[in-house]
Amino acid sequence: MDDILRIGGKEFRSRFFLGTGKFSSSKLIPDAVRASGSELVTVAVRRVDPSAKEENMLNFIPQGVTVMANTSGARNALEAVRIARISRELGCGNFVKIEVIRDNKYLFPDNEETLAATKTLAAEGFVVMPYILPDPVLCRKLEDAGAASVMPLGSPIGTNKGIRTRELIEIIIENSNVPVVVDAGIGLPSHAAEAMEMGADAVLVNTAVATAENPVLIAEAFALGVRAGRLAFLANARSPLNEASPSSPLTGFLGDADGY
Repeated sequence: MDDILRIGGKEFRSRFFLGTGKFSSSKLIPDAVRASGSELVTVAVRRVDPSAKEENMLNFIPQGVTVMANTSGARNALEAVRIARISRELGCGNFVKIEVIRDNKYLFPDNEETLAATKTLAAEGFVVMPYILPDPVLCRKLEDAGAASVMPLGSPIGTNKGIRTRELIEIIIENSNVPVVVDAGIGLPSHAAEAMEMGADAVLVNTAVATAENPVLIAEAFALGVRAGRLAFLANARSPLNEASPSSPLTGFLGDADGY
């Protein structure tokens, strides 16, 4: 089955994207990435330092994996644009996750500033993947602005609560002309499977993997969950029914004799 995800001129066989923040040791990242099968990982630009042999995050990303710079720390569009430009100069490439956050309590992204940054960076040739509060109207505007995908949150960053914004994400998936990547709040492989069963094109997970007791093992579990959910979606699994439906015939057994 040719089930390839295409974003920004690249093809991805894995629909599980992995974040590299929060790992207790950067040395865990290569094994976690390999176990996850991920072909795209996010990297915070502040952790990229070409002059530092030991601390440069790019040194821990397996060869062949696409790096998506993250503008984490940006509080407005101007800062996000500046960080993205720096990331390209540092060798991170053109993929960029726009993350603009001014809300320190819930860490909700600023959709208005995100849209502004997307317009600027898409015009400069970046492959822009904006992280947003789920808003179907905004998603259409992001498409028009040149976004390569949209990345609505499932629940607040790092909460591991799963898909709490399901109805809005379903609307976004139904109407989107670019890939939809569910990002933030996914805490279990079952959450990832749920997102994929809904029709999401991919999921991005960081906290649930990086903070697990065994990040490598949970990365593999998430990969399996994403794969299972995707297959269920492609199989057009049946919706729930209000009445029971027998799995075996209820007639024609022993001549339909009454009683025992």
